[in-house]
Amino acid sequence: MPDTQPDDVATLSFEDALAELDQIVRGLEGGTLKLDAAVQAFERGVKLRRHCEAKLAEVEARVEALVQRSDGTLGTRPLEP
Repeated sequence: MPDTQPDDVATLSFEDALAELDQIVRGLEGGTLKLDAAVQAFERGVKLRRHCEAKLAEVEARVEALVQRSDGTLGTRPLEP
């Protein structure tokens, strides 16, 4: 199913990981995979999901830092150039 190696998840961009995860979900939902292939695809999907969650957490922290006010509170203020 996936055309990449299981150990390369960390090198994928968020978008590539999400696209592969979507492909895996569609394959699993299709019900045409043999049991071993389905389990391998599921394991890969778990790794991809965790990778995507980590990427989102990184971005969330970056955005939070960008909007943090000098007094330590969060808010919306225009970003200065």
